Amino acid sequence: MKTQIYAGNLAYQMSEEQLKGLFEEIGPVNTVKIITDRESGRSKGFGFIEMSNATDAEKAIAQLDGFVFMERNLRINAAKPKEGR
Repeated sequence: MKTQIYAGNLAYQMSEEQLKGLFEEIGPVNTVKIITDRESGRSKGFGFIEMSNATDAEKAIAQLDGFVFMERNLRINAAKPKEGR
């Protein structure tokens, strides 16, 4: 399993640091990126997390999918490869 994780249904005011802290409770995190609108800079409500190893990534998906954080039910699953346009 890849270590790249998709996180959806994020609160719009959530910071990358808050998201990283949530995942670091499970294991080491390499990178966190919340996707923002190009023009407004506002969060689109989803992001990607790269964890250091597949075991921690699987654990994070199992524990955090459906978890309520900042009054939102998170949607956490393995990230799908980016498709060409």
